[in-house]
Amino acid sequence: MAYIERMLHTHPLQSGTQNHALAACIEAAGECLAMCNACADACLGERDVDQFKRAIRLNNDCADLCDSALRIMSRQTRSNPAMVRAAVDAMATACQLCGEECQKHAGMHEHCRLCADACRRCEHACRELMQSIRLAA
Repeated sequence: MAYIERMLHTHPLQSGTQNHALAACIEAAGECLAMCNACADACLGERDVDQFKRAIRLNNDCADLCDSALRIMSRQTRSNPAMVRAAVDAMATACQLCGEECQKHAGMHEHCRLCADACRRCEHACRELMQSIRLAA
């Protein structure tokens, strides 16, 4: 069992119905946040930084949305499913856009390939959580 999933199980108000999908999404968001920050920084270090402006912007936006969404998902007391869905949906969109942009540079820059992979994993985790929230509703 993942460490965050263990934490979710300790919450006195936890429902248990979505803990696995929720934990997976929180973990993916944290990883994506770190990868997007690192990728943006690596892009800034490239010689022709102008070709990375869109990627840097999307990396920063994606990291910010991952940070906000994982904080919202981590709070269980009086959690609002509509708020969680909105945050996770926004994060999924950011991951899709960022992943697509980083993939364009992936053939020449390993940091972009790694970031694109993290974005795809996070987007997938978002979709899985969204599905489990719909099933629980």
